[in-house]
Amino acid sequence: MNLEEIKNRAKEEIEKIVDLKQADDFFKKYLGKKGEIAKVFDSLKDLAIEEKKSIGQQANTLKKEIEEFFNTKNEEIKNAKNQTNPNHTAEKIDITRPGQKIQRGHLHPLTLVMNEACSIFQTMGFEIAQGPELETEWYNFDALNVPKDHPARDMQDTFWLRQNVSEIKNQKSKIKDNEDGFYKSNRLLMRTQTSPVQIRYMESHQPPLRIIAPGRVFRNEATDAKHGAQFYQLEGLMVDKEVAASNFKAIIEDFLKRFFKTNVEMRLRPGFFPFTEPSFEIDVKRPDGKWMEIMGAGMVHPNVFRSAGLNASVKPGLGWQGFAFGVGIDRLAIVKYKITDIRLLYQNDLRFLNQF
Repeated sequence: MNLEEIKNRAKEEIEKIVDLKQADDFFKKYLGKKGEIAKVFDSLKDLAIEEKKSIGQQANTLKKEIEEFFNTKNEEIKNAKNQTNPNHTAEKIDITRPGQKIQRGHLHPLTLVMNEACSIFQTMGFEIAQGPELETEWYNFDALNVPKDHPARDMQDTFWLRQNVSEIKNQKSKIKDNEDGFYKSNRLLMRTQTSPVQIRYMESHQPPLRIIAPGRVFRNEATDAKHGAQFYQLEGLMVDKEVAASNFKAIIEDFLKRFFKTNVEMRLRPGFFPFTEPSFEIDVKRPDGKWMEIMGAGMVHPNVFRSAGLNASVKPGLGWQGFAFGVGIDRLAIVKYKITDIRLLYQNDLRFLNQF
């Protein structure tokens, strides 16, 4: 490798440099990690010891000379730039100049609604309970008195996990109580409601009970302005010796008044849910005058208590009783913030989210 040729070529090229961009390119070409000087040092490994020592010294000298060429040219370019713009000083910092405004994050509207709803129920004496989103058929359907042939179990409404038939059979364990026997199915699914938390909590706690269970649920259905394949619910359960539907109505009316900070018109309609009897649906009037369903509720069905291990040997009417409800957090947000489409809550559009 001809070191003198590299030196002459570098001198010619550096004379043609007129700006900092060209100076940076020159540095990379000759003094960079993969530049001409680096290639010279890499080639030394193939030379004899004496030759390696001689050329190595020459290469070091050449490197210093090119560095001097570069530093001199670099200073010339900077000085020329400062003369063109006398007010330019690279090191000057104006400490009186306002800084850039830092964008502050904030909570998502669904989180705001969830937090406020939980806070209101906690002031009423309700405890927060949690359960898994990946559930078993037993807790999501069987223990909640949902019939085996109920349409909600179909693939059209439920996200089932794929499992081998032999695996499902091995997972089944027979559970007996004093009156009857039934099988506890462990087929896996994404929970379609937060109601399974009721069963899990009653299995490990003794009444009287007051709990709410906020969380995400999943349903295999088409999305539109009022429905989604995933959404948030807040489950409620109150169990005691003397609990009636009137207690539920009073608690929900108080909750809605505190949540919306005004008297919201509410109505109860007869409904059907396998896990409550009697059952009813609760509607609230939106600002546009239209009614919208926000929750389902009812008195807990005796079979649900029996599945959880309560009232198994007590005569009807003499054991624990209570009410349960499930309110859609998304729908509370729609009414509270006057949102027209539930899908806006999940699109991560900052133009929408920054309004909260």
